[in-house]
Amino acid sequence: MKKVDLKKDLKQFYKASAKNVVQVDIPTFRFLMIDGKGDPNTSQEYAQAVEALFSVSYTAKFMVKKGPQNLDYSVMPLEGLWWADDMSAFVANDREDWKWTMMIMQPDFVADEVLEAAITAVRIKKQLPAIDQLRLEEFSEGRCAQVLHVGPFSEEGPTIENLHAFIDSRSGLTGKHHEIYLSDIRRADPSKWKTIIRQPMQ
Repeated sequence: MKKVDLKKDLKQFYKASAKNVVQVDIPTFRFLMIDGKGDPNTSQEYAQAVEALFSVSYTAKFMVKKGPQNLDYSVMPLEGLWWADDMSAFVANDREDWKWTMMIMQPDFVADEVLEAAITAVRIKKQLPAIDQLRLEEFSEGRCAQVLHVGPFSEEGPTIENLHAFIDSRSGLTGKHHEIYLSDIRRADPSKWKTIIRQPMQ
């Protein structure tokens, strides 16, 4: 059986330095996505969205593994786009007004039909509240800057300021604040959580 490690194959996009902000040109990727609003620490809507994304992504993985492709691959990490209608709420950490799109990248070799079948299978088996909010969409960010933050989410502030300063010295910010969660926060010590913070540049 052939095995594919996408995080390794796409390491320039899914691996980052905690010491240096770098500029990257992100190609178009395909994602399963769910939109929502509210504090990710307390929102039931957020927890349900994450559960639906992972349930379908892992179901699709096993369908590909057991199907004619006979291919094993690693499910990609959870990612989030974050913003607020009034960005002062974002800066002030007023999480109730935060809006988000949570998403997991899907490999090119996983056909749309497989993902649709995985959604149907999860809908029947688990009856998850968020399953019907899932959508499959191509997402293009283009020119971005990114850096690795090590530690709890509550301490991201200086890392984000460093990232924004890098961008401001070259062009300007555009698009949505983007985070890629490389650690399993249910198991890892918060002081060791690894999060890629990415911001599109003009």
